[in-house]
Parts: sequence; C-alpha cells; structure tokens
Amino acid sequence: LAKGANPGTDQALAEDWIAGSRNFATKLWNASRFAMMNGANVSGEVAARSELTAIDNWILTRLDQTISEADDLFEKYEFAKACDLIYHFAWNDLCDWYLELSKSTFNAGGAPAEKSKRVLGEVLDQLLRLMHPVMPFITEELWCALTNGESLMIAQWPIADAAKQDLKSVELVNKMQEIVTEIRRFRADQGIKTTAKIAAKFTGLTEAGLADYEDALRFIVKCEGKDGNFSAKVEVAKVVIEFDLTGAIDLVAERARLTKDLATAQKDRDTAKVKLDNEGFMAKAPMEVVTEIRARFAETNADIERLTALLEKLPK
Repeated sequence: LAKGANPGTDQALAEDWIAGSRNFATKLWNASRFAMMNGANVSGEVAARSELTAIDNWILTRLDQTISEADDLFEKYEFAKACDLIYHFAWNDLCDWYLELSKSTFNAGGAPAEKSKRVLGEVLDQLLRLMHPVMPFITEELWCALTNGESLMIAQWPIADAAKQDLKSVELVNKMQEIVTEIRRFRADQGIKTTAKIAAKFTGLTEAGLADYEDALRFIVKCEGKDGNFSAKVEVAKVVIEFDLTGAIDLVAERARLTKDLATAQKDRDTAKVKLDNEGFMAKAPMEVVTEIRARFAETNADIERLTALLEKLPK
C-alpha cells in the first residue's frame, strides 16, 4: 500500500489495492518458505563472485542496485517510489526469475547448489531488512526464521557495494529472460498447456555465452532435450529453438482457429481502411474517433502479421 503513498496527499484505498497487497505478502511468505525448504541459509560468507554462476551474480547485482536506489529515494522522502522499486525487485527479479532459473541447480545438488543456497539466503536476508520499515511484522517473522537472529529491528541496514556488481551477468540473464519469454509466448500462441513437456533443440547457446545455462532454460520452459520431428522454430537473442509439436497440439483444430482469427482480423482491417480512405468521413469525424480508427488499423495489421507467422510455423 505504501507504493501509492505520496507526500502531502491522502492515501487512497480500494479493495483491489488491499487484495493486491495481501497477495504480495503471500508471495513473499511462500517464496521465503520455498527458499528455506530448499536450504537457503546465512551460514558463513557468500562465495567469491568469480565462483558463482551468472544467475547468482545477476541477483546479487540487482540486489546491490536496488539497495542503492532505494537508499537514495528514502533519503529524498520518496517513499512511494522506494516501495515500488523494492516491490518489483522482490516480485519480478527474485520470485519470478531467480527462483525459477535456480530450480534446476537446486535439484542437481552438489557444490553449485550449496553456493546458490547461500546466495539465496543472502538476498532474502538483505531484502527483508530493506522492507522492514514498511512491512515490519511479516519481515520480522521471516527474518528471524531464516537467520535465527534476535530481532530484525536491531539488525544492520543493508549496504550496497557497487564494486562487486557484475554487469556482464546482467546482460546474460537478460538474454535468458528474452529466450524464456519468447518460448512462453510461442507455447501460448500454439495452445500448448503450460504443464506439457515438449522436445526442443537449442542452437547458438555457446555463441550467446549461455552454454552453461541450457539446463536452467529447459527446466523453466519445460523443453526436453530429446530427438524429435522439429517442425517449428523461433529465434531470439541469436539463439534458435526448434520444437517437436507432435502430440502437443491438435494441428487441424489449431489451423482452423488461426485461420478464423486471421479472417476476422482482415475483415476488421478492411473496415478501418474504408473509413480512413473516405475523405468525407475523415473531414467530419471527431479527432478521438479518427485516432481510434487509426489505432485499430495498426492493431489489426499487427494481428494479421502475427497470425500469418503462426500459420506458417505450423507443420504442413
């Protein structure tokens, strides 16, 4: 709720906002519980950055950046911006990306997993300290459970270390995010269930510097590394991903659905074009109407391009 608290103004409240804040608290609780169940800890020092994976270095770098930016915003009394920054780090960077990208490492076990568990413990420890001023009760409970410390209220405030930031790792994880996002979009467009595993072949990971992270990518997008009839592909960040869609979708039904959607988009595009080409209509129509029609024309053109590409990707 503090994300919407601006200095000098009353705090507006709505049930949806309160529900969203509750959901964030639940997300934080569940993420911390998952982390501790999987061995996150604060015992000993975090391994040297040179010994960590790009995924670990990325989250530590993002943590340092968040601490530095939040400190600056708190000093300026810009609490809403500081809280929004921390919120997105916790929800997006930590929960949506780091935990997902690290699951294959945790499952594999061994020395890399132990180092990642310590990194996760460090990130949670520092994040809970950073969030304590605006979420005192839940952060106190979680921090004490994680660290076995006396109280978060007397713990040291987080300190950023810009000298340890690894921007190369940030670049590598950005590539991973692009690849995962594109594969997820492709699966959704093809109507493949999010839980379904499909065979896929990755080409170009070595050139992209991601050869060591193929397992992490496959785990998060549920793509198995087995042979198959690779009939569809996408390319992102100079990496080509080919898919075997055999049995994953009903090709006849999917082709019929895409063809129907394409016909609808073409009809809408043609309707908008007729109005745009009508000089009399354009001269008399209110500007907001003209703007809406132009936007609709552009949107339908994009839909046609997307649907045509999807039809071309379907196996013949």
